[in-house]
Amino acid sequence: MTTPTDPPETKGTFALHDLRVTVAAIEGRAVCGLRVGDFFELTESSRVRIPAGRHFCLYALAAVLSLLPAKQRALDGADWLARDNLVACPDPEERLIMRIERIGRRELRTEDLT
Repeated sequence: MTTPTDPPETKGTFALHDLRVTVAAIEGRAVCGLRVGDFFELTESSRVRIPAGRHFCLYALAAVLSLLPAKQRALDGADWLARDNLVACPDPEERLIMRIERIGRRELRTEDLT
């Protein structure tokens, strides 16, 4: 609940993009069990969804997680983060490359979130 003394940014709505992170390439040894085309989605602001019966490597996930909140938001076209969408897993022998793409856009109410 907002009060008249709350700063204006705590009122109203804002937009976030739903994202899909897909394994785009594996240029080395595939040891974590992922395959090209495997993916997870970030939806509804903070929900990570992995298809039933699949998994996503913890280290590959860790490599991409810090970029996702920024990729959910509107970015200036000149910002490098608006143009770059590939992320590499830190395992040098596997050289797994992931692609971040926007798959939807949703309006969220500030007062519904913390």
